[in-house]
Amino acid sequence: MNKIAFVFPGQGTQYVGMGKILYDSVDEETRTMIDDIYNTIDNKDLKNIMFNGTEEELKDTKNAQPSIAILSTILTKKIIDKGIKPDYLAGHSLGEYSSLYSAGVLSINDTISLISTRGKLMSDAKIKGGMAAILGLPSNDVENICNEIDGIIEPVNYNEPKQTVVAGDIDVINNSLNIFKEKGAKRALPLPVSGPFHSSLMRPLADLIKSEFSKYKWHDALVPIIANTNANIINSVDEIQNELYSQTFGPVKWVDTIHKLKELGVVTIYEIGPGKVLSGLIKKIDPEIKVINIESIENINNI
Repeated sequence: MNKIAFVFPGQGTQYVGMGKILYDSVDEETRTMIDDIYNTIDNKDLKNIMFNGTEEELKDTKNAQPSIAILSTILTKKIIDKGIKPDYLAGHSLGEYSSLYSAGVLSINDTISLISTRGKLMSDAKIKGGMAAILGLPSNDVENICNEIDGIIEPVNYNEPKQTVVAGDIDVINNSLNIFKEKGAKRALPLPVSGPFHSSLMRPLADLIKSEFSKYKWHDALVPIIANTNANIINSVDEIQNELYSQTFGPVKWVDTIHKLKELGVVTIYEIGPGKVLSGLIKKIDPEIKVINIESIENINNI
C-alpha cells in the first residue's frame, strides 16, 4: 500500500513576510486561532516581527523557531482538513517539534509554546561553538576525519549522501576546514549560526528544555514519528520526550530517516512549512519518492 509522510523543516528556512502572507490568506476562524497562539506564547513581539520585521530580527533563534512552526502547524491543519492524512511523520531538527501537533502529541498552542520556549532558551544560552557544511564527501569519511582531529568536532546533520554538517568548538571548526578540503571535500563552509547545535556541547541546554516538558499535557502519538537521532519509530510519550531531549545534543540522521520512510512504504512526502530545503535533500537521497511542497494556502488549494 502506498503510504504518505509529512515532514517539517528546521531553522534557516524562515523568510521576511511569511507570517503576513499566511495570515492574509486564511479564513477568519484560522486568523483567530493564529492570534490566540500569539497571545499565549512568551514572545509578545513575534507577530510584528513575522509581519514587519527585518531579516536579522527573524533570524534570531527565539523568533525563527516559533515563526517556522506556526506556518508548519497551520498549514498542517489545513491540509488535514482537506482530507490528506499522513501515515508517518518526521521533522528536521526544529521540525521534529513541529510534528508533535500533527501526531496529536500536543495541542497546537502547546506545540508552539514549547517551541517558543526552546527557541528562547537556545537564543539565550550563548554556548560557544560553530558549525560547518562539508560538501562532496561521504558521511563515513567525514566521521573518520572528525575522529582524527584534536578537539570537539562532530558530525551532527546527515543531510544527504554527500552533505554532512559538523559542529563543535569554533576554533576547531575553523581550523579544520582546509583538512576536509585536502581529504576530498568539494567545499567546507562555515555556517552563520549562533551555536554548535546538535553537538555534545549542547547537553546542558537539553536539561533546561527537558525541564519544560512537565508544563504541558502530552499524549501518545496517533501517527508514528521517525526519530532524528536513530531513524526509529517512536510513539509513546516517554519515547518522544527522550528523543526531544536527546536530539538537542544528538545528530539529525536525515538520510536514514528518508530511507526508513521508503522502507515503510512511503511513496509521497509532503514538506510542510517555509522553503524547499527538505524537498531538495529528499530528491538527492531517493529520487523515486514524490515530494510535494506546501508553504502556502495556495499550494493546498492547488492539490
